[in-house]
Amino acid sequence: MYPLYSLLLLLALALIFPVYAFRLRLKRGEPLRFAERMGRRLPDRPPGRPLLWIHAVSVGEVLSLQGLTAAIKAGHPEWVLGVSVLTESGYRMALEKLGADLVFFVPLDFRFSVRRVLRRIDPSCLVLAESEFWPRLLRETRRRDVPILLINGRVSTRTAVRMRKLRPLVRRVIGNVSRFLVQTEQDRSRLIEAGLPAGRIEVAGNLKCEVGLSAVTAEQAAAARAELGIPAGDPVVVAGSIHPGEEQFLLEAFLAARRNGSSVRLILAPRHPVKFAALEKDWPQAEIVFQRKSSLRASEPWNVLILDTIGELARSYALADAAFIGGSLIPRGGQNLLEPAFYGKPVFFGPHMDNFAALAEAFLLEEGARTVRSAQDLEEMLAAAGSESGRQAGRKARATLDSLSGATERTLSAIEREMSHARAAAP
Repeated sequence: MYPLYSLLLLLALALIFPVYAFRLRLKRGEPLRFAERMGRRLPDRPPGRPLLWIHAVSVGEVLSLQGLTAAIKAGHPEWVLGVSVLTESGYRMALEKLGADLVFFVPLDFRFSVRRVLRRIDPSCLVLAESEFWPRLLRETRRRDVPILLINGRVSTRTAVRMRKLRPLVRRVIGNVSRFLVQTEQDRSRLIEAGLPAGRIEVAGNLKCEVGLSAVTAEQAAAARAELGIPAGDPVVVAGSIHPGEEQFLLEAFLAARRNGSSVRLILAPRHPVKFAALEKDWPQAEIVFQRKSSLRASEPWNVLILDTIGELARSYALADAAFIGGSLIPRGGQNLLEPAFYGKPVFFGPHMDNFAALAEAFLLEEGARTVRSAQDLEEMLAAAGSESGRQAGRKARATLDSLSGATERTLSAIEREMSHARAAAP
């Protein structure tokens, strides 16, 4: 299996790398990090101390680890904390947010590059955040008798179907994982159906439910609104992590709400801002006055702000009157709904929340969220922003979030057990 896998990986790299290099280096001006991805130029590892290696994929996974890494650093200063990522944006965010001793790129999944990294950092335990499985990394880590722990695991409906069809391959690859900590009972059932031992799977909750955000006072929110040029009486709806196609529904509803007398403002936060580069040209209606956050002039008018900067979405939720969750009007599975809930905002999303189904159901049950299914629903959401009923729904959203806490404590306990076992087994 592994020789064929390596060949296919090499062919994929040969086909993809020129396009990747063009997009990353020439269009975005970002470094390729090729040497780092081959396991070279790693940061120096402090000697004589056990190292915990946590792998996250990108920004979302990195942000979900903030509470956990803070607990690790506070409770175990004797450990070296290493964090690997896949993307450049994840790398920058990990450096800024996680307080890790080492931040590096996960190696390309070839035997020589994986072994080089394992030799250099010599981990006592490898922790995978959510569900990214690199076959060679898992195999080579287990060959060194290093335990592998999956945390915050999630198995979507689509993934569950694929896993059932490929049960022998699934058992061979992710069977290398020592223990699985998943978000819900449904995730646990799906892993068992894929042929994994039930005794190695436990429900620990969702780390993202313990949002590592700073509280924002009413005065601070008002100051932030003033910085953006938002008058005190204008309600604001933030539509976060929007995917292509959703902006049409949102802007049409926005136009309808404004034409019916609402003073609502809309902040659109694209999941991939580059895909919305021509949004202003696509919507030349006189009633829509665009500005972009990257070039904002607060003294100039706007009623639709395109949030095309990184790391500012949560702060925008803090100043909003309501929040819409992107990736849910079209079948993309939805996005994280917890940041607006943390700030006590009423949460709205479309019918496609498969990736966060359990969370969405919990918030709907407690009336902290509402599903929008039509243009009329979207218009009502925008027109009602800032109402007393909206504020009440926001309080329910925060109460629901508070009831889902505890994942950090359970996850840290599991990591402590694996690290303890690893140290006991060391010669």
